[in-house]
Amino acid sequence: MTDRPASSTVIIEEQIRLSFADLCSACGADPSTLRGLIDEGLLQPAGSEPDEWHFEGRALPRALTALRLARDLHLSADATVLVVDLLEEISALRARLHRAGLA
Repeated sequence: MTDRPASSTVIIEEQIRLSFADLCSACGADPSTLRGLIDEGLLQPAGSEPDEWHFEGRALPRALTALRLARDLHLSADATVLVVDLLEEISALRARLHRAGLA
């Protein structure tokens, strides 16, 4: 994967499957960092061993968000998971409000 500026946008189809190595490469993260997010439940791989792990396309933006938050706010892995979950919940609630015509 080529280097790209931190502010660039990449569109990933949800149907795509990424190996653990692909996810690490796409995120620019070392395996131990992503393994910490897996251990905390932020990312859920399919497969029983790291060499067999595959992730849905939506794991990439989730991992990128978590890594950015952890870096920028100096969060631990468990705090990062909490913040990502809360941000996703806020987004879902805003979408519900919008669909209901209340936003």
